Amino acid sequence: MTDPLTIARLYGRSSGHKLRKGQAELVETLLPAISVPATGEVSAETLFGDPRPLHFEIGFGSGEHLASRADILPDHGFIGCEPFLNGVATALGHVRDQRLANIRLHMGDALEVLARVPDGALSFVYLLHPDPWPKARHAKRRMINPGPLGLIAAKLRPGGEFRLATDHAVYLDWSLMVMQRHEASFEWLGEKPSDFLLPPSGWIETRYGAKSRREGRQPYYFRYRRR
Repeated sequence: MTDPLTIARLYGRSSGHKLRKGQAELVETLLPAISVPATGEVSAETLFGDPRPLHFEIGFGSGEHLASRADILPDHGFIGCEPFLNGVATALGHVRDQRLANIRLHMGDALEVLARVPDGALSFVYLLHPDPWPKARHAKRRMINPGPLGLIAAKLRPGGEFRLATDHAVYLDWSLMVMQRHEASFEWLGEKPSDFLLPPSGWIETRYGAKSRREGRQPYYFRYRRR
């Protein structure tokens, strides 16, 4: 198994504008109640008390996709990881307002949590509009790289699905190249190249994805099945 400590930190800053009072209160009160434990195995049984299907979102942004999926699938469990404090605070608002009992959050490194998930335990992994790190010298920081992909492949059950979205041309080309090298682990679920341009049925647009469209950028969608 890939040691997450050997993988470079894959995100930048962790905080932005000052939280509003209500957001700060959610971080102080709700976040500890639904946080992924700091140590030990991270499984459906340890988080939710039963062997339900488990989803894992890497970098959930403001949490709209995570919350919507959790609302649609109340009998599934969802783990969301996000290093950015303001995004975590917004996601906590979704959890509170929608009364979602099937979400657990981690503010910090997703790979550290992913490494503690039992192999083959995940039904879905989501990586939606990750930081593209567009400069060539920063390529090793991209989440689509052999180390993180090896970890994702190990944690997905056979037949489990890995979903990726990006609107960045450099990240698109890079992802196509790297995923092709991992064909032994991942099978592309598209039927033709134009499928990259169409969101899957039931796809939930993130805030960033909607902004991308408004600003004239084309989001690209990847769906892969774990072999």
